[in-house]
Amino acid sequence: MSAKVLVVVVTWNAMRWIDRCLGSVADCGANADVMVVDNSSTDGTPARIRERFPRVMLVESGGNLGFGAANNIAFRYALEHRYDYVYLMNQDAWMEKNCLSRLLAAAREEFAVLSPVQKSANGKLDPRFKRKCGKRLKMIKHIAADDTLVLKVPFVMAAHWLVDLRALKTIGGFSPAFPHYGEDDNFIDRMHWWGLDCGIVPAASAVHDRAERKTPRSKRLELKCISTVVKLSDPGSCFP
Repeated sequence: MSAKVLVVVVTWNAMRWIDRCLGSVADCGANADVMVVDNSSTDGTPARIRERFPRVMLVESGGNLGFGAANNIAFRYALEHRYDYVYLMNQDAWMEKNCLSRLLAAAREEFAVLSPVQKSANGKLDPRFKRKCGKRLKMIKHIAADDTLVLKVPFVMAAHWLVDLRALKTIGGFSPAFPHYGEDDNFIDRMHWWGLDCGIVPAASAVHDRAERKTPRSKRLELKCISTVVKLSDPGSCFP
């Protein structure tokens, strides 16, 4: 029996990417429903989705809820409608061919979150993905080829996440304490608290198109503040 999967994209002024993002689902190698939660885009994104992707379930949130709260709307829907997995995909991202089917083939119960190899639009590894997971990928050279291989990693960014809804019932959704950034860090901290793992599937690949966008100094300072809150919110941080 095939898994029931909901692909979820949270949008805010996503016209630059939305055709490629949602269009990639057709080549993902698996049957999946698609939900977009739009955070009050002003660039015509909802109209574009209705025109080009009429089968997509479009939820207009009525405000900019942020990444976590908007995805929680989709999580609730998926749980109520008995999906097996939710695939979270950023608006500035897309799957490469057979990405989802390869993730599903590799899925196993101990992994709450699986990610494909995340690339930049230029084909190179996404810089943050390389920094967080690149060393694990080098291990592949010493392992026999296996399309269902999963490399356990301590963290992987939520631009592309396959979330097992059995685990979600234990972990809970994204914390409202993190409206913008830090949501995925906190989720993975709570995941580890419950003894669950995250991993990357080298046979699956996807793109996160952000390499040429520079982070201003004010945002870098904000992220440092958020990282402190993330550390304080880790349920395991107060134990030896």
